Amino acid sequence: MIKNILNHTYWSNTIGNYVISLLLFIAFVIFIKIFGHFVLIRLKEWAKRTKTTVDDFIVDSIRKIIIPLGYLASFYISINILTLNSSLKKVIDIFAIALITIFTARFLTDLSGYGFKLYLRTRTKNISLERSLNSILRIIKFLVWALAIIFFLDNLGFKISTVIAGLGIGGIAIGLAAQAILKDLFSYFSILFDRPFEIGDFIIIGDYLGTVEYIGAKTTRIRSLGGEQLIFSNTDLTDSRIRNYKRMDKRRVVFRVGVTYQTTLEQLKEMPRVIENVIKSVKDTAFDRAHFFSYGDFSLIFEIVYYVVGSDYNKYMDIQQEINLALKEEFEKRGIEFAYPTQTLFISKKN
Repeated sequence: MIKNILNHTYWSNTIGNYVISLLLFIAFVIFIKIFGHFVLIRLKEWAKRTKTTVDDFIVDSIRKIIIPLGYLASFYISINILTLNSSLKKVIDIFAIALITIFTARFLTDLSGYGFKLYLRTRTKNISLERSLNSILRIIKFLVWALAIIFFLDNLGFKISTVIAGLGIGGIAIGLAAQAILKDLFSYFSILFDRPFEIGDFIIIGDYLGTVEYIGAKTTRIRSLGGEQLIFSNTDLTDSRIRNYKRMDKRRVVFRVGVTYQTTLEQLKEMPRVIENVIKSVKDTAFDRAHFFSYGDFSLIFEIVYYVVGSDYNKYMDIQQEINLALKEEFEKRGIEFAYPTQTLFISKKN
């Protein structure tokens, strides 16, 4: 009797076929439930014990994307055992493609967002960089969902290739018209990710110098020492040689001191040691050398080299001032005179 019931046919399928399809779907669902309850929980516990966040992202992706796709695959495989009406099968296929497209697009956007978060963690806290990356992320999401819609429509049978070809020709025309803007935009991405400078850095570009105030998609604004704002296109900056003083760990300082020709040999020999002691007594300096450099027109010239720890210009000037005052004091103690331009006139009398 049960056999006769199972052999009854409704909508081109026997009851037995419906039962098999249902049991297969239930089996798949149970398997996914078991996987989610045991395996996924253990994966979560393992992810909590690790320091990296990659495993957390993987577990989250499995929970939000892989498991729902597993339910979809279970339904699709089970339903395809049955002989379905062509219209119904087409509806199911479209439904499956739509869900696969949505989950794939969602995974790609999540992956992009996670990649940007990882990038931000490797950098110091920078509101401008975070805002820029969020803008780029919105563009990426738009492109991903646009491609997803195109893929879905193409699978529905629409002739997307013709539309894309039209868009391609229009895109070329727009690209030629906006070539300078696109070049500046790509330069912006180069500045953003390669980071030759950041907001707050003191930089020199050719004859211009100042502190970076703003980095935009097309222009970068710099506040000069005179107070005016300098505006550069991003392409100008990436094509130029930039000196970034903010990232200077230490500043090399070279200066010269001239003493009179009346300075004795013993005083000249003593001067390098005096200069070295003076520089070493000043905080945040590293002495390099001090030498009797040359005979000048009206002075005996010593060349001194030392390093200032740090990049702050005001700090360097304070240290140089302290060294100059200390040298003046030490030279006065020893009777050493600084040279200044002099002229000696010799007069001879003829009998």
